[in-house]
Amino acid sequence: MPDSLKTVAVIAATPALSSILTMVLAGDARLRVRQFDSDLALLAYMRLAPVDVLVCDFDREGRPAYEMVEGIRLDNSIESQDVQVIALTRTITPPMRHQSISAGIDEVLIKPMSPRHLLQRVQARLRARPVISTPSGYRGPERRNRVPPLLPLVQQGRRASDNVVQLFPDRRKPRHPGLEH
Repeated sequence: MPDSLKTVAVIAATPALSSILTMVLAGDARLRVRQFDSDLALLAYMRLAPVDVLVCDFDREGRPAYEMVEGIRLDNSIESQDVQVIALTRTITPPMRHQSISAGIDEVLIKPMSPRHLLQRVQARLRARPVISTPSGYRGPERRNRVPPLLPLVQQGRRASDNVVQLFPDRRKPRHPGLEH
């Protein structure tokens, strides 16, 4: 059974928030939850033991969450560079969104949120998922297949040589069969 336990690391903006989140996450018997007060303590732990999910906070003092995650992704001495990351924040800005994606943060939750919602998100993250690693150093979720590919023009009812897109239905055809005059 100990092999089935998943480790979750929590480093939040305040010790009180960290304690609450840790307590709720520890309510799941399948999770081993570790609470950290500083980046240094977290990184020291991650060099010794693997972490499956990291819950970090953009609103805490010190190094921004995206820099910490980027450092984890690029540090070869860390046991689990491909750790799944859930970040917490009060607000998200376009630059923060870009930084989160480039650092490999998997998910951003807006505070205030229910600690039970965080538990559900951690459990969802622990389900099987593909992880990619690119030559640029990015490690994280596969994001390229989120939009379905466009069907070829022939399958859309048009020829490849067509450069006209039908905006309105053809008025020459009756809309309602049987109501022709």
